[in-house]
Amino acid sequence: MADIAGLKARIVHAAADIDAAAWDACAGTINPFTTHAFINALETSGSATARTGWQPAHIVLETEAGDIEGIMPAYAKSHSQGEYVFDHNWADAYERAGGRYYPKLQCAVPFTPATGPRLLARTPEAARALISTAEGLARANDLSSIHATFLTPEEQVLFREAGWLMRSSEQFHWFNQNYTSFDDFLGQLASAKRKNIRKERARAIEGLDIVHLQGPAITEADWDAFWVFYQDTGMRKWGRPYLTRSFFSTVGETMGDRVLLMLAKRDGQPIAGALNFIGEDCLYGRYWGCTEHVPGLHFELCYYQAIEWAIAHGRPRVEAGAQGAHKLARGYRPVATISAHYIPNAGFSSAIADFVAREARMIDADIEALDMATPFRRGSPPRPQG
Repeated sequence: MADIAGLKARIVHAAADIDAAAWDACAGTINPFTTHAFINALETSGSATARTGWQPAHIVLETEAGDIEGIMPAYAKSHSQGEYVFDHNWADAYERAGGRYYPKLQCAVPFTPATGPRLLARTPEAARALISTAEGLARANDLSSIHATFLTPEEQVLFREAGWLMRSSEQFHWFNQNYTSFDDFLGQLASAKRKNIRKERARAIEGLDIVHLQGPAITEADWDAFWVFYQDTGMRKWGRPYLTRSFFSTVGETMGDRVLLMLAKRDGQPIAGALNFIGEDCLYGRYWGCTEHVPGLHFELCYYQAIEWAIAHGRPRVEAGAQGAHKLARGYRPVATISAHYIPNAGFSSAIADFVAREARMIDADIEALDMATPFRRGSPPRPQG
């Protein structure tokens, strides 16, 4: 590929072929999902591969001396599954007009709807060069589009400056207002809401033990149990699970200090579990499942336990994944998440621009309305911005 900003660009088809230390020097340590260990686990476990429709095509920028200055984690996609920013209607319209929508280029962490860096760059110049390189790659290969999803605020500025279309989505996050305990958090809620949550928690954990596991404390037997939970949820939601069994063992081995597995046990046997990943400024709830239905247990393991952990460990927020207005009643607040889209075809780009503008207005109005319906009492701290 051509040189840009004095840097040489190349495509690498496996994270394993990129030096882990060089990758992490670009990615930083704040977000667990953009670390080399996480991306490599997705690929080497067979979860994100050409066979599953995620062909790695990472864009790497290097100096003449071979030092890596920037990486864009990217995948050539043959479908639109596992992205959480839905473009199926775009694909249908493009192909009805006679175009070929797939393959497209996806700048993302596969199966992970969590905001984090997508331009792993040492300098702003390298970040801009990654965007330019991706655009050139799309034009040279006649790709229909590039999609960079769940962008940080800083990256949104760069993609907007480059002329990409910006699209809004909606999630629910919990914000830590310097709470000292779960009861301190409950004190910010309306009285009826506090009572409902206390009752819900008491019913959910009756007769159960809740354990938190990290690092070497997570055994292969624990992963076996969680794999059963994950498969049940995955098959009900997506038709088949995205992740393989070996993925969980791999992340447990290579980044166990950033993995938090919560299990609910009855008489010593796991009946439900929630898997979280630990960021420096956030606890990310990712997967849940159970083999025994217990009313409220999903809310206990995925939301309340996560809040308690975040308070105890000083994390500013909890992100509990995509969608889920039921999180609102449990103290999670609506926020916008942003993606960027590059569409070389001018006519199609114009049509999509109109769509995303109308969609953004609807999402902004929805977030405003939902934020008025939170369980917080009047006078409680407002939702943090940004």
